[in-house]
Amino acid sequence: MSAACRAPQRLNRTNRIRSRAALVTAGAAVAALVLAACSSEGTSGGSGNTNFVSGKDGIATVAKGSRASAPDLSGKTVDGKQLDVADYKGKVVVLNVWGSWCPPCRAEAPNFVKVAKDTEAQGVQFVGINTRDSSTSPAKAFEKEQGITYPSLYDPTGRLMLRFKKGTLNPQLIPSTLIIDRDGKVAARSMQALSEEKLREMLDPILAEK
Repeated sequence: MSAACRAPQRLNRTNRIRSRAALVTAGAAVAALVLAACSSEGTSGGSGNTNFVSGKDGIATVAKGSRASAPDLSGKTVDGKQLDVADYKGKVVVLNVWGSWCPPCRAEAPNFVKVAKDTEAQGVQFVGINTRDSSTSPAKAFEKEQGITYPSLYDPTGRLMLRFKKGTLNPQLIPSTLIIDRDGKVAARSMQALSEEKLREMLDPILAEK
């Protein structure tokens, strides 16, 4: 075989190797989330000037003028509908990352259901991100069992979580909860299962902002 014929084969082998390397890198990023999954403890992430303050209560907050915009959080919901969190701009959004397989998520779910109903008339929208469920069936069963009526984006591989920039209030654990202010910016984060009291403590200051 001539050198001219062998060259395309070498090029194809190189491309396959690069493709496998890219897949490994993406898999490692998702695996990091899996290793952190379903933990009730966590520390602030990112490096450099993060602009957020972590309180003793486990709630990290950012001053209004220093907040980062939430990334694109759009896709299909557990129910198969299309959802874009950006459409809720003008409302305060409570974003909860959960999995049906996660005991702390199960423990906090009734608190989210109650506060969601109590604050709906005040312009608060709850949205879930369901992750690490291999299909929507267990997620749907979880929502039915817990009485969850607000929508949840279906994100089995954790790709939506990876869209948050390092050094911002990114959801690093499952469960994690973020508060997005009326301008579409991330104002607060907790990386633990939340009681009703803690959830209200996290939400109320953002809701009170003008």
